[in-house]
Amino acid sequence: MSTLILVVHLIVSLFLIVIVLIQGGKGAEMGAAFGGSSQTLFGARGAATFFSKLTTVAAVVFMISSFLLAIVTTRETSVVNRIPAAQQQQSAPIPGGGATGPIQGAPAQPAQTPQPAK
Repeated sequence: MSTLILVVHLIVSLFLIVIVLIQGGKGAEMGAAFGGSSQTLFGARGAATFFSKLTTVAAVVFMISSFLLAIVTTRETSVVNRIPAAQQQQSAPIPGGGATGPIQGAPAQPAQTPQPAK
């Protein structure tokens, strides 16, 4: 179930990116407010275009799929709970874990005794 939702989520997110990039920018009207006139700045807006409606639909599907993914993944068991305890004990310690002293698991070197002079 989560795989299907994830595939839909990825397709919709890529589609949403493409649709947003295809649309014309509206930043020019905002900049024109300070040096010229703009018909859409804080005023009446024209009819919604096909791309704006498509963007709205894609955004709603994206939000719903995000919400469903969050619900589905929290109901699954944790990966940590799936690993048997015997395997967890055999795992190597994390490097740089803050332990001081000799390296864990390294063979201890015996102290060398001085040899008598001949």
